[in-house]
Amino acid sequence: MTKLAVIYYSATGHGTTMAQRVAKAAEAAGAEVRVRHIEETRDPATFAHNPAWTANYEATKDQPAATGDDIVWADAVIFGSPTRFGSPSAQFRNFLDGLGGLWAKGELADKVYAGFTSSQTSHGGQEATLLNLYVSLMHFGGILVPPGYTDPIKFADGNPYGVGHITGPNNQNELGEATVAALDHLATRVVGVAAKIAG
Repeated sequence: MTKLAVIYYSATGHGTTMAQRVAKAAEAAGAEVRVRHIEETRDPATFAHNPAWTANYEATKDQPAATGDDIVWADAVIFGSPTRFGSPSAQFRNFLDGLGGLWAKGELADKVYAGFTSSQTSHGGQEATLLNLYVSLMHFGGILVPPGYTDPIKFADGNPYGVGHITGPNNQNELGEATVAALDHLATRVVGVAAKIAG
């Protein structure tokens, strides 16, 4: 059974919803799944004015937080982060930067990796965020498995690098059908490729 870790940072909850959808699809594809959120590094008082951010923080703060051991355990990892100026968020980068010891021992290598992201606008840096993430994963010695155009859904959601969600200026947009289907495809593809490599 393929072991998949879904490791994500979410501020206002869209990433949490995306991670849960990825996990559901991966389990349906036969994987054993761990979903782990990356802990918030900002003082909650600094985002108390944002109800969605506060609600997501309260809903996830007592759930298991991601550690490097979750990557070591996994055959495949799907990462998620909102875009911040064309890169993963500072909270997400802080988590990656803490993996140096495992990287030095080669424990992050030879695993299948992919990613998802979100932004407020349709040209808000989603592709750049995923590409910047993948640069780090290349340093790991990871095996990148983006969705490409391997399913007709990719011509609907339009992102060959991973999956992206447009949250809207007030973070009001729920996941649309194309995004949900693209998340399902991403999870199924990653699990399937990881199984072939292990096989």
